[in-house]
Amino acid sequence: MTTDDSAKFIYLDNAATTMMCDEAAQALSEALSPEFFNPSARYKQATGMLERINSDRAVIRAALGGTFGEVYFNSGGTEGNNTVIFGAKGRKGSRIIIGEGEHDSIYAPAMELKNNGYDVCVAPINTDGSVNFDKFKQLLNENVSLVSIMHVSNETGAINDIAKFVRATKRVAPNAIFHSDGVQAFLKLPLSVAALGVDAYTVTAHKIHGPKGIGALYVKRGAKIKPLILGGGQESNFRSGTESAPLIRSFAAAVRYCNENFEANYSKLTQYREYFAQKLTQYLPDTVIITPFDNSIPNILRVAFKNVRGEVLLHSLEEDNILVGTGSACASHHESRFKQMFGLDDEHIEGVIRFSFSAENDQNEVDHVCERVAYHVNALAKTVRR
Repeated sequence: MTTDDSAKFIYLDNAATTMMCDEAAQALSEALSPEFFNPSARYKQATGMLERINSDRAVIRAALGGTFGEVYFNSGGTEGNNTVIFGAKGRKGSRIIIGEGEHDSIYAPAMELKNNGYDVCVAPINTDGSVNFDKFKQLLNENVSLVSIMHVSNETGAINDIAKFVRATKRVAPNAIFHSDGVQAFLKLPLSVAALGVDAYTVTAHKIHGPKGIGALYVKRGAKIKPLILGGGQESNFRSGTESAPLIRSFAAAVRYCNENFEANYSKLTQYREYFAQKLTQYLPDTVIITPFDNSIPNILRVAFKNVRGEVLLHSLEEDNILVGTGSACASHHESRFKQMFGLDDEHIEGVIRFSFSAENDQNEVDHVCERVAYHVNALAKTVRR
């Protein structure tokens, strides 16, 4: 992957967004001019575009393992999540269960439904970011119409055993729709939505080295989810609006790239994260590792530093051209809502940082970042002690 500024910074915020891979960028560039036709038109140039869109759709469905459903294109993860919450909400007064650590594109629409007469329940999370299964089961009853539990925590990388949550839900409420936000999971761990048993699953391109503005929602055959956007009837009447053939083409190229390099990248990222955590704790023994190494995707490392503020540390590292995150990039209030759940003491609760790697990072970058983090944490902690 290349960018004019790539040599100027070290990027460790890949859970927020990723740099486009060369394959996706090339596919987008090649499709922009010639594929300007409206895929819904009747002439052969347009119908040929629709055939290519469906071919790209098949690539994404195969990567999802979506044997028993369809993939519908949309603008990204936020639209996909909103579509399910509002489109599968059931009758007013029915119960909706979401995870406590869900992305705001699940949490905010669910709270909107709560304000409009729905029985919205929030399943507590463990201190590693995963949903507490026993407490989740206590919320289940026959009145449940919708459940949404994210596959992988965007904050810690913790993996939820979605198949287990689905089975528990269907035993009590067999007609409930079970959705999972798979934005952080897709192509970061082995995946089959058919094996998970979900009714709907959200993915987006920009988390897997594809372009922004394009995502997809997998919907299992027979799952009753009403469209969020009405109009021209595109995407088999599920999501109206003229399809962006170039973005879809680029999305499929990114999926192929990640699929082809999955095993090598998974191994590399696992090594990077373990090495990074080891070095950090050597330099800074008071660091708390929040991410559960035995149950998480390999590219996210969530830590808490002692006696520093995460946002101040972020900007200190930025001066060294090191870019990291404090949490979800979509809403600052999400961070304040979420960090209270880690079970941290007063000395660590403000010092939370999320490092998220890609296979484009290398060992020298990891060493350099560890050294600079240690320098800034020590400097900032001295200021606090004064």
